[in-house]
Amino acid sequence: MKREYDLSKGKRGPVIALPPEKVRITIRLDRDIVNHFRDQVRKAHRGNYQTLINQALREHLQRPGLAQQVGAEVRSVLREELEKLKVTA
Repeated sequence: MKREYDLSKGKRGPVIALPPEKVRITIRLDRDIVNHFRDQVRKAHRGNYQTLINQALREHLQRPGLAQQVGAEVRSVLREELEKLKVTA
């Protein structure tokens, strides 16, 4: 190891830049949530727990919300009941 290093040509910041679609944030998650995703990575012997959290959030966004699901069920039941009324009238 050298006694001194020349850092005059050094640049600040990460060695490898983040992709433009990635954003660095600070977020506080419950310990059991983080442990769950870390355990998944350990079991698979590969990957990154942050990537798994990102995938879980993306899947959640792609699913219809609970209100939409309930609304669809209610409309379906109403249609069935209205059809029954039409048949008996």
